[in-house]
Amino acid sequence: MAIRRERAHPDPASPEASAPAESVVVGDEDWYGRDLSDQRYTRHTFYDTDWTEVVNEGGIFDECTFSGVRFNASRHSSAAFTNCTFRRCTFFDTVFEQCKFVGSQFHNCTFNILRVTGGDWSFVALPKADLRGAAFDGVRMRESDLTGARLEGASLVVTDLSGTTFLGANLSGADLRGSDLSSLNPLAVQVSGAKIDLEQAAVIAGALGLEVT
Repeated sequence: MAIRRERAHPDPASPEASAPAESVVVGDEDWYGRDLSDQRYTRHTFYDTDWTEVVNEGGIFDECTFSGVRFNASRHSSAAFTNCTFRRCTFFDTVFEQCKFVGSQFHNCTFNILRVTGGDWSFVALPKADLRGAAFDGVRMRESDLTGARLEGASLVVTDLSGTTFLGANLSGADLRGSDLSSLNPLAVQVSGAKIDLEQAAVIAGALGLEVT
């Protein structure tokens, strides 16, 4: 059901009707396979909603909250989820292509077989996220928060990770080739078996105080 919340008019003595608030709550709804292309939602709250196999091309979600939403097998392209909050959401076999997530936060979400191609995920907060096996290709993730994230076996290739916080992250076996690792402190993360290229090796050596000749 969708519940539209109204806010009182600032002047209670005014004869004018109350202005409707922009915030809408959508809960316990089945949106299975729905096409959300080119739709716009601002400051909506979605909770316990099924978005399985949703198709979303160009949809815009700004300052929205998603709680317990199932994004399983959904496909999103050229869509925007800016300054949104995701709590306890599932992203099983979810695909994001050229999407914008600037300023969004993820808390206690699951990301099995997540695939992200292109797009802007700058300033995204993914602390302690379990991203094992996730794939990020050509994504802009400047100043993102990957504190304590599990990235074993993940792929973050040709990705802009400048200014990203990796403290306590596990990058064991991750493919990092072609990505900006200028903010990676190899002493503050686990990197055993991670794949990097020669240019990145020089950057990491520099971070360790070594001189490459």
